[in-house]
Amino acid sequence: MYRIILASESPRRKEIMEMMGIHFEIMSSNAVEVVTGTEPEEIVQALARQKACEIATRVEENKELDTIILGADTMVFHHDIAMGKPKDESDAKQMIQSLANDSHMVFTGVSVIIKKRSGEEKILSFAVGTKVVVRPMTEEQISDYVATKEPMDKAGGYGIQGKFGIYIKEIIGDYYNVVGFPIAKIYEVLLTEGINLLKI
Repeated sequence: MYRIILASESPRRKEIMEMMGIHFEIMSSNAVEVVTGTEPEEIVQALARQKACEIATRVEENKELDTIILGADTMVFHHDIAMGKPKDESDAKQMIQSLANDSHMVFTGVSVIIKKRSGEEKILSFAVGTKVVVRPMTEEQISDYVATKEPMDKAGGYGIQGKFGIYIKEIIGDYYNVVGFPIAKIYEVLLTEGINLLKI
């Protein structure tokens, strides 16, 4: 049996785990994020690993259960430039203007730490990329969307699962990856370790 810890307070990641029927608990990471690497895949994997490893140092040993810690970090890259969360509404408008009528990539890095009762520890890291194509948008549409306040706490200034969904022309890859948690890949990777997330 396993104890599963989600190293994130993201309501979207929590919702995805719950939707899949996975039993888990949440621990917020206190890791100081340090960007390392130059490629998008390297950057998000490193940030995810920092979160998961910080939790691993605080998790008390459990004599009855092995522990799985899931850390994730999602970033939006437009023409290879990372887009964080908007500083203000003006910044959000500029972000949406740059994404409109164009495509961009969303990368999520995942770090999975498996801590055995025996003391053995294994770290699995990977990144998933999804291409997102946004429809052309008028100034009015951009202003109306920003006025909803939805962009303010989201990388790239939008949430695909929210009101911005109406402006998405196409997704090439994993939808849940754009939301922030590529659950299918996580499930697949753990299966290779003999762990079925749906039967824990």
